[in-house]
Amino acid sequence: MKKVIVFDMDDTLYDEFEFVKSGFREVAKYLSVNYHLQEEELFQWMWQRLLKSGRGRIFDDLLKENNLFSKGLAKKCVSIYRLHKPQITLPTQTKGILNKLKQYPCYLITDGNKTVQYNKVTALGLDKLMKKCYLTYRHGIKNSKPSPYCIQLIQRREKIDPKNIVYVGDNPTKDFVGIKPLGFRTIRIMTGQHKLIEMPEQYEAEIRVNDLLELPVALKKIWPEFEIEG
Repeated sequence: MKKVIVFDMDDTLYDEFEFVKSGFREVAKYLSVNYHLQEEELFQWMWQRLLKSGRGRIFDDLLKENNLFSKGLAKKCVSIYRLHKPQITLPTQTKGILNKLKQYPCYLITDGNKTVQYNKVTALGLDKLMKKCYLTYRHGIKNSKPSPYCIQLIQRREKIDPKNIVYVGDNPTKDFVGIKPLGFRTIRIMTGQHKLIEMPEQYEAEIRVNDLLELPVALKKIWPEFEIEG
């Protein structure tokens, strides 16, 4: 029986903070060149602010800190962040796992700004590693997670029962709750910004793993007949 594996992207296949760092560096470079500020100091200010207080209105606060704030410049910083070509790479262990799973159809489902997520997908090379990448916002924000819309598109495309599709994600607030009642299988990767979140049972995946290296064992638990190469 055919098995299909569907992945989330951010904080599942790579550390999303690497994208954030890349965007911060582009903003810092722009402000440094145009306003004669120290690029590294700007980057470090944003990074420390993020670690301390979360994202919030971080560009507004940065500009106010340097007496540069205007709505126009704040919008420019957001645009630079969203539209830049990210300097990110897929971790070696992710490449290794995806290579081991190449005999199975693998898909991607990711939420977020269409341009931002497309730039991430291409920078990471996931467009070449996945059978198809679904950017949920292309189908309307209402069809982003926890909506099962995109995974149901995969189900219809592959013509298989939900029990033969597993979704691998990291965020229990939205990744699993919409698809579990429909019979799709679920695995939670305990990495990234959501790893400490605990949710009621209906929001949680049926299996947890510490990282992607444990994924083959988890897949074997879900599907005893599951085998991988190597």
